Amino acid sequence: MTAAALDVRGLVKRYDGRAVVDDLSFVVRPGTVLALLGPNGAGKTTTVEICQGFRSADAGTVEVLGRPPRDPALRPRVGVMPQTGGAYPGLRCGEMLRLVASYAAAPLEPGDLLERLGLTPVARTAYRRLSGGQQQRLSLALAVVGRPELVFLDEPTAGLDPQARHATWELVEALRRDGVTVVLTTHLLDEAERLADDVVVIDHGRVVAAGTVAELTSSGAVGQLRFRSRPELDLDQLLAALPVGCTAKESPAGQYLVEAPGDVDPQLLAAVTAWCATNDAMAADLRVEQRSLEDVFLELTGRELRA
Repeated sequence: MTAAALDVRGLVKRYDGRAVVDDLSFVVRPGTVLALLGPNGAGKTTTVEICQGFRSADAGTVEVLGRPPRDPALRPRVGVMPQTGGAYPGLRCGEMLRLVASYAAAPLEPGDLLERLGLTPVARTAYRRLSGGQQQRLSLALAVVGRPELVFLDEPTAGLDPQARHATWELVEALRRDGVTVVLTTHLLDEAERLADDVVVIDHGRVVAAGTVAELTSSGAVGQLRFRSRPELDLDQLLAALPVGCTAKESPAGQYLVEAPGDVDPQLLAAVTAWCATNDAMAADLRVEQRSLEDVFLELTGRELRA
């Protein structure tokens, strides 16, 4: 096993003189899931296609399992799930999966994979007649059936219903348990929070943040305490009862947010509940929150993920 499953250094790609990938660097640790996030036009797809060997770089280096992306020796070791396509339109779902499995030395059992992804009922249906979600799940199956060491998944749950989405998450988690490295692009931030060991956020072709989900959400975070009560509580009185540096606001009516300069500790929680009790205010739906990955993403890019 190489020191890095994927090593991208100083990557540059230009179109018509404009750099869509601009001195991009990141490393993917073996046996982990990395989520590559960024608004549309940030350079995600171009970066992944260079890593997959489908495009050439103008500058910089990429090593995939210690080799150049276009090295033929990588073909049995790397799985690719494109966002669309990847199958012969006339072949039946099960036939397509068995065909790809036949190229691998020790493939996963196609029937088990069909069952796991809910495709057994359509195993005899031609690819072109599958629904969009079924085609998406088959594309995922084709990417992993050969037991790759590294797999690229491009928005694997796009357009899937909740049940299929959770089945896909479970498959990705199983891949990680088996030591497979996964590079995941997704527009679903809750998906990245659940699956990713590491996150790289790119914008305008550059890395703007990188780290674990915990590292990104805790950096510069404030503790948040939310509760519901009767409208128009006296917030000045509430603030006087709280530690210095806390803020409080009501928005919308009857819903309150208390923010602390650090983590919410038991003393702050006790202070809020004691103040509510003293003022005959029921603190309902009391919960402690931290910044989400979406908060971090918007702070870094100023844009929605699908902007």
